[in-house]
Amino acid sequence: MFFAPFFGKLALHYKKISQACEYYSFFYLYKIYPEPNMDKFSLNFTLQRLPGISSSDARKLAKLGIRTLADLLYYFPREHLSFKRTRISLARSGECVTIAGKIVNHVIFNCRTKPELTLQKWIIRDKTGRITCTQFYNHSYYQSQQWRSEQYSIYTPVTIVLITGKVKQDGYGLTINNPTIKVVSLADAKASTNSITPVYRLTKGITNELIRHCTEAAINYTQLLVDPLPKTLRDRFELVDLEKAIAYIHFPPNGDTLETARKRLAFDEFFYLQLALLRRRYFLQQQPGYPLTATRKLLNQFYQQLPFTLTQAQQRVIREILVDMEKPTPMNRLVQGDVGAGKTVVAAVAMLAAIQSGYQVAMMAPTEVLAQQHFRKISVWLEPLNVSIALLTGSTSARDRRDILGMLESGRLSLLVGTHALIQDTVHFKQLGLVVIDEQHRFGVEQRVRLSQKGICPHLLTMTATPIPRTLALTLHGDLDISLLDELPPGRQTIETKRLTSLTRHKGYRLINQEIEQGRQAYIILPLVETSEKLDLKAAIEEHQNLSENVFPNCKVGLLHGRMSCGEKEDAIARFCNRQIQILVSTTVVEVGIDVPNATVMLIEHAERFGLSQLHQLRGRVGRGNYKSYCLLVSDAKSDDAKTRLKVMETSQDGFFLAEMDLRLRGPGQVLGTKQAGLPEFSLADLVKDQALLEQAREAAQLIVRKDPTLTRWPELLRELCRRQQFDKLDAEAALN
Repeated sequence: MFFAPFFGKLALHYKKISQACEYYSFFYLYKIYPEPNMDKFSLNFTLQRLPGISSSDARKLAKLGIRTLADLLYYFPREHLSFKRTRISLARSGECVTIAGKIVNHVIFNCRTKPELTLQKWIIRDKTGRITCTQFYNHSYYQSQQWRSEQYSIYTPVTIVLITGKVKQDGYGLTINNPTIKVVSLADAKASTNSITPVYRLTKGITNELIRHCTEAAINYTQLLVDPLPKTLRDRFELVDLEKAIAYIHFPPNGDTLETARKRLAFDEFFYLQLALLRRRYFLQQQPGYPLTATRKLLNQFYQQLPFTLTQAQQRVIREILVDMEKPTPMNRLVQGDVGAGKTVVAAVAMLAAIQSGYQVAMMAPTEVLAQQHFRKISVWLEPLNVSIALLTGSTSARDRRDILGMLESGRLSLLVGTHALIQDTVHFKQLGLVVIDEQHRFGVEQRVRLSQKGICPHLLTMTATPIPRTLALTLHGDLDISLLDELPPGRQTIETKRLTSLTRHKGYRLINQEIEQGRQAYIILPLVETSEKLDLKAAIEEHQNLSENVFPNCKVGLLHGRMSCGEKEDAIARFCNRQIQILVSTTVVEVGIDVPNATVMLIEHAERFGLSQLHQLRGRVGRGNYKSYCLLVSDAKSDDAKTRLKVMETSQDGFFLAEMDLRLRGPGQVLGTKQAGLPEFSLADLVKDQALLEQAREAAQLIVRKDPTLTRWPELLRELCRRQQFDKLDAEAALN
């Protein structure tokens, strides 16, 4: 504290001292590194071996998983801030700016509210005015010799600096808190170009300045990078070289070079993912399979007993599936369709083909409710054709389980429907030929693989009632053949959808009463099971009591939620299906698996808490009969995002359109859930904005796999693919062979 004013006065009176300080400061920040000898360095070298990066810096970066030169070069900024170059008099509160000026005052003192922190304050002046800059330091770091040697030599009064940050207006005037400060020459200070500052993902004890400083030292070694992407592909898709892309993404001279770099690196993220998926698809296709065929006579017999006519979309998808199953390689197909599009009957045809060919079938559903519904529906269709079928869930009795497993192992049982119970070690098939997985996104990859391993390369048919936008489908399921059920059965009613608020909720209750008087039923959906202290939301248990006693005292109101036992849930659903319950108060457990044609009203509390796809799924529980149906979205949300989503729900009933809008509004992580869906984490690629880039990357990956799926011709591609760890066991084995 004593030396700062002393140096200020000394510098102001002695020009030579100030000039020397300025020169030394410039020299200090822009370290003159010796020309690197590339022969002595490798991308796998630890950071402390690089000039300009201390062991202390290396230890800090290790917290972020940055340990080698390659790690640092590939640690891309999460965003770039563009700072407008301006004068102090023109700076406005809330703006991100870069200002050139001189330090005219420099004060250091302890923070009053937080004694462990030291506050450093500068006054920066240019020809138009003054601005205050503040920066906080840990007190122990302030006491260190390193800090003193850096700060007293650099931030000396009349030093010319460039400050970058967000301007705020407070009682002291214009202020920039924790700015980026660079000591520069007079020529750099007069330059008029705007600046682009990279912002990195941080953790405790690490600043953007530290990462930028270390990256500045590492960028001299981009010559060590070998571009694995063939030049023909780079030219075809107009991509910049990898060396330039890495340099520009960290230190972009302007916006054009930044976008050029981002395009190349985002392309790489898509490309290597697609390459891994297409290679996996290729290796799976090399596995021996069993051709499975159903006779036309049996299929006609099946179609004739159906109480409805198949849609054109169903017939098309069935043809695609039967063609796949007749091949000597395993089918790997995903069927996705809107709510009520008729996926189950499509799966039943595939089951018939497998069973008639002498093989067994396993069908796995994510919940007991859904498994029971599939069992009941498929039994009605297939038992008249002499197909033996059984249900295996967690609630199956020990005696029934023994009988089922015995018949399964002996081959007397043709079709087993169940939940996760199917993948237990005690379940053995005699000859499993087809695996059907419903609502596949609710299962992890490991669970799906374990079921497939119950047989020797069985055909795999996965289904989902959640329409997936093409970009997500290519990202998650690029190794699958995809069939779309994009047509609803004739006679499906249009569901009238309206938004209500807490003040107009009574209109929804009145509509429910009217429908019940006509013999119909209703759902009331709540987001929580029990009231939360942290969230001001209606909860199922409390609301069930309130509705039963106060709102619908003359109606039979049931309750359904995930914490109930299997027997309790089955009883509640059965009573609702049998019309013993008129109103079912439930959580989202009814999202899939309940088909009650008599239900005509779906009232969803706190609708803003759900995504569009989930709201569409819930809405699909009504409108399954011949009666006009309604979906009421109760929400007091004020945010523009929530209002937009609810408005879209009111105007559209196209599940694929809603899925696309959900992706745009909430992003892929919220739509499917990163952990649940296995969605890869992209640093730069954007599944919403970069759809065209994803298509290009897939095209490029297809060109490579067609020519050489083993990547023998492109060893650098294989090496980079392995580095990114976007490959499974098959890819790893291929890399070793």
